[in-house]
Amino acid sequence: MKNIFKFSSLALLIIISSCQKMERPELAADYPKDINTPGGTLKFYAAFDGSTSNPLMNAVDSIRANFPADNPLTFVTGISGKALQGANKKFLKYAKPNDWATSASSFTISVWFKKDGQTTNNIGTNGPEYIMSLKADNGHWSGASLLIFLEGNNAAGAVKVMVADKNNADNWFTWEGGSTIPGLLNNAWHHAAFVYDAATSTMKLYIDGVQNANTRAWGTHGPINIDNSKITEVRVGGGPNNSFDSDDWLSSTFKGQLDQLRLYSSALSVAEISELYTGKK
Repeated sequence: MKNIFKFSSLALLIIISSCQKMERPELAADYPKDINTPGGTLKFYAAFDGSTSNPLMNAVDSIRANFPADNPLTFVTGISGKALQGANKKFLKYAKPNDWATSASSFTISVWFKKDGQTTNNIGTNGPEYIMSLKADNGHWSGASLLIFLEGNNAAGAVKVMVADKNNADNWFTWEGGSTIPGLLNNAWHHAAFVYDAATSTMKLYIDGVQNANTRAWGTHGPINIDNSKITEVRVGGGPNNSFDSDDWLSSTFKGQLDQLRLYSSALSVAEISELYTGKK
């Protein structure tokens, strides 16, 4: 599996990131990185563990040295090292999720989160709080190719994922209503893994290494088929819309903490999910 280690070689970093844009923060000596063979399925990884005074450096994606375009968020103690502190009307954004969307037929999104109680929109009334979204100019009604958010309170926490493919066919994978999950919003760190399997057109939700009993399906859709060319921003901790001063549910932001965000272009196994959880990765 993948173990975090630190690069101390600036030369190696330049080789890894040579295909990226030239304008970026100066690289520091300490740089969190997961072992991932060339062409491996880990396509995007942000540990949020940087130790510099530069908020862009501290939120860099380690796979391709993909620096965020903007980071107005602060850092706090995370499940492992540092974590992002979410805030009202603020979120972290990257231009692209590297080649994740172009290479993913199946996929896994892994993240740690910590949230205390009721989720709220930007004016403080009940609403969703986004783990992430892929803002897109694809013509979909949501303005996005992907939405992942939490909604509710600690007694009944809903988890919702929406995916829109390149033809704007969409599907909701939700754990809500009678399938809400108690204990998710108890101001403690929890690991979530969203695993879509193209072979079965199903999504499984893992919370703290354990698969939820409810598997969600997308008919016979098969490969997820997201149009990477339409993705305009990767928003971590924010929805895809910009109506920040309203109760617009698509503009809401995450007010808790987020850590260790990973995007894989494969459906991870139960054992691999368990290792992410037990290793606090």
